[in-house]
Amino acid sequence: MRIVVAEDTAILRAGLVQLLEDEGHEVVAAVADAELLRAAVAEHGPDIVVSDIRMPPTHTDEGLRAAIELRERQPGLPVLIFSQYVETQYAGRLLAGNAAGVGYLLKERVLDARDFLDALERVAAGGTALDPEVVGQLVGASPSRSTVDALSPREREVLGLMAEGRSNAAIAGLLVVTERAVEKHVANIFLKLQLPVDAADHRRVLAVLRYLG
Repeated sequence: MRIVVAEDTAILRAGLVQLLEDEGHEVVAAVADAELLRAAVAEHGPDIVVSDIRMPPTHTDEGLRAAIELRERQPGLPVLIFSQYVETQYAGRLLAGNAAGVGYLLKERVLDARDFLDALERVAAGGTALDPEVVGQLVGASPSRSTVDALSPREREVLGLMAEGRSNAAIAGLLVVTERAVEKHVANIFLKLQLPVDAADHRRVLAVLRYLG
């Protein structure tokens, strides 16, 4: 894949570039602030963007706001936020409307490079990859839970794992149940959330959007 990386810490930026290039990806630009991120995406048209949240000049939310703007200008542009912080307000905006191709991972909780690379590939393919802490805070901030409250406790558990980007097989392993049981839970989730079979958007992504409110 052709990737733009936005990270203001030089050592971490270099490490990400090395990791991605070792995996066979092409880092077309590695920048240190949000303005350079916007310019790099406009110039290179990458397959995916990997961005931190807090970058110069204020070190608050420049990276996340830039990612939102880029997605608004180019709907469907895959974006993986890789940060130390959870910003629920802007994360909700990033996921709003169409969460396909969105990831949000916390640096301190990614313990294996393979997990990061798997999440990157999943997001680039149009899926989601959300850290459980991000999911928890977004769910807690949701003003309305009526639709999701119709789900059983096990179905909510399965949907939470779907929000993290887990496959049916991975969910089955974590819950120590059969994959067939997970498939039944997923089918019930789609039914209760009234997600049509012929939905143009990926139903797993639509279910995650409902879950996050």
